[in-house]
Amino acid sequence: GGQHSPGGGINISQKGNQGVAMGGHAIDNHHDPLNNGNNTNINNAEEEDEASDDDSEEEEEEEEEDSSEISASDEDGSWIAWFCGLRGNEFFCEVDEDYIQDDFNLTGLNGLVPYYDYALDMVLDVEMPMEDSLTEEQQEIVESAAEMLYGLIHARYIVTNRGMHSMYEKYRSAAFGRCPHVFCQGQPVLPVGLSDLPRNYTVNVFCPRCHGLFFPKSTRQANIDGAYFGTTFPHLYLMTHPEMIPVRPSQHYIPRVYGFKINQTSLYFRNHEDDHGQSENRMSSRRASRSRQGGGSRR
Repeated sequence: GGQHSPGGGINISQKGNQGVAMGGHAIDNHHDPLNNGNNTNINNAEEEDEASDDDSEEEEEEEEEDSSEISASDEDGSWIAWFCGLRGNEFFCEVDEDYIQDDFNLTGLNGLVPYYDYALDMVLDVEMPMEDSLTEEQQEIVESAAEMLYGLIHARYIVTNRGMHSMYEKYRSAAFGRCPHVFCQGQPVLPVGLSDLPRNYTVNVFCPRCHGLFFPKSTRQANIDGAYFGTTFPHLYLMTHPEMIPVRPSQHYIPRVYGFKINQTSLYFRNHEDDHGQSENRMSSRRASRSRQGGGSRR
């Protein structure tokens, strides 16, 4: 986190848990041993002095590390690399800048994102000459708008061939997590949104094996807007790469009481009648198709 000045542009203060504490003062608990003639008190004061110095050194080292991280992101990395490297943004891939520079790929986004031009310049590390005319509140809005703009561009990018390849690398390493369903045996999941419009739903993860929808394991990732991944990506990805579609689980959990199956007419299944009806219909249709195939073979 911290401040980021893309291309010498606007300095933005990060909000929330992405921020980095800057300018912290080292605690100086100095004791003057000359004020007390007791040797024991002098020794205690010296020990406390050494402990205080150690604490101060540790705080200074932490501040230096934070400062070095911020300066590294400012000088060496782009805004996109910095944003994707933030803790909690592991679901995002880095969008190619040439994709963002193509106006066709950004069609319609200027009506969804406030301070659109400023936000786009920040994402692309373009120097903004009018930085002094923005208030601190406006700068915070521009930073938030840049994150929203990148997220909406990201949702469009990951359904392209290049975007799918970038997401494939994350999917292969299970960067999006694994399905919590027992019989899916740790199947890697894919991110998906329940809406293509921002500020409606947070991101979920979709299991290609059981087709279940789950919350991300990390609370940081669970707060990401689902529109930044869209409703299309995981399904189009599997349709484009059918060899990646896993086999559905062959096992199904059967509830039992003292080892006995619960009768389907029990009140236990009262609110699940439709599910059982559908499963029975599927089983009967399978039996019917098998009988038809068997009858055809006898002919």
